[in-house]
Amino acid sequence: QRRIRVTTIARNWADVQSQLRHIEAAFDQEAAAVLMARLGVFRAESEEGPDVLRWLDRQLIRLCQKFGQYNKEDPTSFRLSDSFSLYPQFMFHLRRSPFLQVFNNSPDESSYYRHHFARQDLTQSLIMIQPILYSYSFHGPPETIAQWRKAGYQDMPEYENFKHLLQAPLDDAQEILQARFPMPRYINTEHGGSQARFLLSKVNPSQTHNNLYAWGQETGAPILTDDVSLQVFMDHLKKLAVSSAC
Repeated sequence: QRRIRVTTIARNWADVQSQLRHIEAAFDQEAAAVLMARLGVFRAESEEGPDVLRWLDRQLIRLCQKFGQYNKEDPTSFRLSDSFSLYPQFMFHLRRSPFLQVFNNSPDESSYYRHHFARQDLTQSLIMIQPILYSYSFHGPPETIAQWRKAGYQDMPEYENFKHLLQAPLDDAQEILQARFPMPRYINTEHGGSQARFLLSKVNPSQTHNNLYAWGQETGAPILTDDVSLQVFMDHLKKLAVSSAC
């Protein structure tokens, strides 16, 4: 004997031509970013890396053209509502992530990253796409912290507060390590250290060799990379979104 169970559910549908505001209000940019990331990872298994990045860029441009507010050929007029404001930022970090970038990674490492990314929930997936950078301060710029640590100030009783400052990020890191599966790789480094490249490969390259001597910018240690910054990425996105040729 064969039985068929039928379940009927009610679902709201919106016409993309006449009810665009309803779609915009219901858009979940975090879930959409993770969905696009998983689609990109799936395509990367059978397509070349540049082709996947071009596909991702085309989808982002189309979304901005559809839901953005702008005047034709005027990038300065481009605006995205709060429902979409973070989505381009997620795509920027996704393009630079080890899930789509295979440079300096072995095939086994790329497969490992993609395998675990596909099995994470929304929150963990977003952290993997766009890592969080925490900052700890000690009454001023951190340039002398490494020198103080090398000098052994943390072992002196009169510098007990400095010892607590050094221990705080270690305790927070251990808490994160215990909560993650698989357990992430933990690297302890400093500015100019041999392992600092792991951090520099993730941060937004707001200052590079291309704009190191630009007028009116604050001075600081340059991050020598060919990657564009988030600001440059957004500027190009705005130009393409408002262009009538796209």
